[in-house]
Amino acid sequence: IVNVWYSVNGERLGTYNGHTGAVWCVDADWDTRHVLTGSADNSCRLWDCETGKQLALVKTSSAVRTCGFDFGGNIIMFSTDKQMGYQCFVSFFDLRDPSQIENNEPYMKIPCSDSKITSAVWGPLGEFIIAGHENGELNQFSAKVREQLSNIKEHTKQINDIQTSRDMTMFITASKDNTAKLFDCTTLEHLKTFRTERPVNSAALSPIFDHVVLGGGQEAMDVTTTSTRIGKFEARFFHLAFEEEFGRVKGHFGPINSVAFHPDGKSYSSGGEDGYVRIHYFDPQYFEFEFEA
Repeated sequence: IVNVWYSVNGERLGTYNGHTGAVWCVDADWDTRHVLTGSADNSCRLWDCETGKQLALVKTSSAVRTCGFDFGGNIIMFSTDKQMGYQCFVSFFDLRDPSQIENNEPYMKIPCSDSKITSAVWGPLGEFIIAGHENGELNQFSAKVREQLSNIKEHTKQINDIQTSRDMTMFITASKDNTAKLFDCTTLEHLKTFRTERPVNSAALSPIFDHVVLGGGQEAMDVTTTSTRIGKFEARFFHLAFEEEFGRVKGHFGPINSVAFHPDGKSYSSGGEDGYVRIHYFDPQYFEFEFEA
């Protein structure tokens, strides 16, 4: 069940009921009118954000792993898993053409034969999407013509998460190879590396400072064999330019699965395997320190 909450006071606004399997991805369009969700029940669904009404249902052959709106909110993309004899596909639907949803026929479908996509985001201006793969590869897929624009492999293991900077010029990847890396969105040039001792499940870029927050910990199945004292479940802060760690925030007693900054940069949230979403507000000193620096 997908939930929507007020981040200010933690009050739950409501739920989006319909999926019958694990929900792997959620995205809202830029003016928060619509919500897109992808699930292991072999479906991608479009919802009215305010009322929770299901507006569209796209059935797929395998689990939907990633999904997202382009910046205009008119085009959606989602990728499906390589399983049950089906290969991984990226599908693009234009919501301005209702027949595409009704007939379950995307205007473009790109196969990914080698390694399945584990995370994907839209690039600037909706020209292409950036996809991270199970084998550590990064790809750009055009949203206009059926082709792969570029391909690099900087990670040695699965890419768990991709998030862009506020101005969409850069993006950060989180990987099972214990690193997070910063790239240029257009050229895929590798810019920075942030190293830890545990798999990184999620990484986010601050919208107002040169700061990065990483979340992770060891594999979920290994958690019961580790005391929380040495489980490395803290959120870790690094400087974007100097690649140096300057802070840790404790709280979760299981691996962190996702981290995100508030758009105003004054707080961040983290979701963990322990079943909690924690919202952290930065101290006033955090802002004074950064501006003095």
